[in-house]
Amino acid sequence: MLPPLRPGARLLQVDGPTVETERLILRPWRAGDVAPNTAMLSDPDTARYITPDRKAVTSETNGWRNAAIIMGHWALHGFGMFAVEEKSSGRYIGRVGPWCPPGWPGFEVGWGITKGARGKGYAVEAARASIDWTFATFAIDRIVHCIDPENVASQAVARRLGAEVEGPAELHGDSIDLWVTTRERWRPDGR
Repeated sequence: MLPPLRPGARLLQVDGPTVETERLILRPWRAGDVAPNTAMLSDPDTARYITPDRKAVTSETNGWRNAAIIMGHWALHGFGMFAVEEKSSGRYIGRVGPWCPPGWPGFEVGWGITKGARGKGYAVEAARASIDWTFATFAIDRIVHCIDPENVASQAVARRLGAEVEGPAELHGDSIDLWVTTRERWRPDGR
């Protein structure tokens, strides 16, 4: 728990863009996102594909560290994965967006949606908005998506986005498939 601030004291506030879709709000992270992100990562099937060690996050401290890394990407680079909020409920349902830490195989737009929010098209909707924002913001011609060869659900999202498999790559010592979305072929409306 943080102590109260003295009168007139100010702390750093990471303020970034907000992107709205029909059903979602993609926004910078808040302290309140740490617990639901930790809960998402406590699911072994989810963690298998989006934590660096492929293991479920089982402690509040490790959940905080994971969120701090994502929030830190915003503070260091001015962009990062958005916290995804469901408009109808206001609840955190995942993280989607640009990600490019040192040693990454390219400028990525990645996604991770909570188990209870899957199967509703949220990953595609949020990723499409993130790709639109990324191409509008950065002078890049390609975006990668790092997907485990066994992650059939993420492969389906990538296909719906129009991404194509470029080939195998390595990430954290694990084999992944590198999917690519190019500016030239990008169709925001999915057609």
